[in-house]
Amino acid sequence: MSHIGVLTHQLFLSLFVAMSVLSNGASVAQQFEISRCEVLPLPNRQVSIRIDGQEKTRWHFSHDSPGPFLFPVTGPSGVSLTRMGHPGAENHDHHRSVWLAYQNVNGLDFWTSRQGNQIRQKHWYCYEDGDEEGVMAARLGWYDQNDNEVLDQDVVIAVRPLRVDEYEVELQLTLRPPERGSSVTLGKTNFGLLAVRVARSLSSYFGGGELTSSNGGVGENHTFGRPAKWMDYSGPVVKGTGAARHVVNEGITFHDHPANVNYPTHWHVRSDGWMGASPGMHAEHMISSREPLRLRYLLHVHRGRYDPERSAERHSAFSERRNFVIKRSGSDRPHLQYEVSRDISD
Repeated sequence: MSHIGVLTHQLFLSLFVAMSVLSNGASVAQQFEISRCEVLPLPNRQVSIRIDGQEKTRWHFSHDSPGPFLFPVTGPSGVSLTRMGHPGAENHDHHRSVWLAYQNVNGLDFWTSRQGNQIRQKHWYCYEDGDEEGVMAARLGWYDQNDNEVLDQDVVIAVRPLRVDEYEVELQLTLRPPERGSSVTLGKTNFGLLAVRVARSLSSYFGGGELTSSNGGVGENHTFGRPAKWMDYSGPVVKGTGAARHVVNEGITFHDHPANVNYPTHWHVRSDGWMGASPGMHAEHMISSREPLRLRYLLHVHRGRYDPERSAERHSAFSERRNFVIKRSGSDRPHLQYEVSRDISD
């Protein structure tokens, strides 16, 4: 083959390789699909959970805090429906938007954190994007003031898009003794395990909001300490800036799950703007390694004032939804240490 022929042959091979690479690259790009729900880890121990590119809530797990929490919880208008702390009482700064806490764990106070006890995230299991839901799972430890672990916990958080910018935040909490512990007692208390501090304007005392239970009770006097399948806090929020500011009505419906202990739960609710599910209000609960405690809750972030028919619809859908299972990934999913999925074992 002549010198010119060799150059021509080499040029042809180079063009063929380049075309192959471009073709393969195009096929890979064509296979990529945008997920509606995304879970994005951020610096400073935070995780952003988004729908259609907009952040709906953020998981905070800094060790500078008494425990993890979700903030903001953004309403359909783009304004947070929750707040950090009480509007008028500095000694309630432990009210952190949507937070995990319990006032009596083996006699230790993890609610006010006055004893120096702390809930810390030990590690995350997985972050899963998807169209129907975005899911994150993490492992927490509950530590006393001497840094002894007294409770071990898995938490799964899923955000699910609904109609017209509404969405749901589903939480699954699994509690068990630490590895070297035999049992844990969740003592009788009104305070814990999951609570929501709503925005000032949603509060019935500081704003124009209203508390309503699944039983039709309205206001603190007709909802506090009473069992209900769900509790709703709805009211006005201010949208926009400058002369364009205006009021819209939005809210959060907090659902208990039928599989939870002491369902329907009793509620610790206040006109000053918070609501908490209290499965231990009237009885303690013993947790062992053989019998861990799993609790499931749902926050429906919705437009408008409270709608009982809509709440019943969401409660029914939540009741029928499978719980989550966390497991180590198999060889069919390389690069993943853990995965979380709905339980299909039944």
